[in-house]
Amino acid sequence: MKKIVVLTGAGVSAESGVKTFRDDNGLWEGHDVMEVATPEGFEKNPKLVFEFYNQRRRQLKTVQPNLAHQILADLENHFEVEIITQNVDDLHERAGSTKVTHLHGELTKARSIKNEELVLDWNKDLNLGNLGPDGNQLRPFIVWFGEAVPKMDEAMKIVSQADLLIIIGTSMQVYPAAGLINFAKPNTPIYFIDPNPAIKEQKNLTIFADKASTGMKKLKQILINTHL
Repeated sequence: MKKIVVLTGAGVSAESGVKTFRDDNGLWEGHDVMEVATPEGFEKNPKLVFEFYNQRRRQLKTVQPNLAHQILADLENHFEVEIITQNVDDLHERAGSTKVTHLHGELTKARSIKNEELVLDWNKDLNLGNLGPDGNQLRPFIVWFGEAVPKMDEAMKIVSQADLLIIIGTSMQVYPAAGLINFAKPNTPIYFIDPNPAIKEQKNLTIFADKASTGMKKLKQILINTHL
């Protein structure tokens, strides 16, 4: 069974109503990302940061996986599929995907401020005074700007094992995640789905200038017809 590795970003969840990370003006839900997505912002105004992610967590409960999420889950009936996502939502899992690596953390989890290995499932509001089993304050389980990406080495290894690589809903402009494509074996077939692709087709690179669901609908048939 061939192994498909899928790199996903905000464009996959956008069709479900999850807002993309940053608007064109650089703001995220009206906030400067430096205020709500950095360790310094958390230290300066933890209440603001907690409420920001509480709102994101509440919003997540109001949305559902879309066709792109569902097709990726359905591909597990035909291929070995591993998803590496920059998204912090749980829509891949809710659609039925069983192997999902979150590079930038997860909204539905919290971690100790002192121990990044101490991670708890967390689906309610998170506030000052919520302590972990180690007695320390909990914080959102989000990889903020300026922090290391703990799952990066794992993601590199997964990409290096791919027989096919799909990039969907991400411009591949944000590092270190953007560098993952370089770990694919030479001549690995790559399929890139983005409504405004910033790259051009090459020998082993096929581009679908579509939104996530439309592109995945087209690609599913190609994968089943040519790679099974």
